[in-house]
Amino acid sequence: MNELEMKHLLEAALLAAGRPLPAQQLAELYDERERPSIEQIMQGLQALAEDYQSRGLEVVEVASGWRIQVRTNCVDFVSRLWQERPSRYSRALLETLALIAYRQPITRSEIEEIRGVAVSSSILRTMHDRNWVRVVGHREVPGRPELLATTREFLDYFNLKSLDQLPTLAELKDVETVGVQLEFNTDTNVANTNTEDADPVIADGDISEGDHDQTQLKQESELEPTVAATEVAS
Repeated sequence: MNELEMKHLLEAALLAAGRPLPAQQLAELYDERERPSIEQIMQGLQALAEDYQSRGLEVVEVASGWRIQVRTNCVDFVSRLWQERPSRYSRALLETLALIAYRQPITRSEIEEIRGVAVSSSILRTMHDRNWVRVVGHREVPGRPELLATTREFLDYFNLKSLDQLPTLAELKDVETVGVQLEFNTDTNVANTNTEDADPVIADGDISEGDHDQTQLKQESELEPTVAATEVAS
């Protein structure tokens, strides 16, 4: 099979799968006798990605493998095909998720200590239901609290191949992408409250000030990141 035929097969597989596919699984599409090497598959994927550079779609590699997706500058327009508005998540959920991503593994009590507010069970349930967060162990202290870390699905959702691709704190001010927007929290005043966070999911519209917890992240060193994510229906 020549390079063009390989690109056609890879393209068809990625479109048909509707999910990321690793190079190993793509290689298994071939009969064993004529199966290309993983290196050849990777070269084919790179060539396919180059072909898509001038299109409204793009071929990208995320944590779970390769996929074809709508290019960032087209997402807002394409999302109008769905009448139901995409879910928006509360500031509380996104701050909690950011802390887990940057401080993992981390316990619930450590998150609460940094944020200065209790983490509601509904927030953790939402992140677990979306498979963004998992328990990776227990802290060897009284009560043995669970240690939380992000998952491969988290990386896939935010279009990341690995945690190394998370923006550094120095880069966060300039990061603004579909699906994830990380920004500095420059407010050094932290509100103290004993109440739990509000509901994690907001059905319509942006988070309105006063409707949801506006507690700022405590700054243990200088600045802590927050995340703002909007899910695009697929």
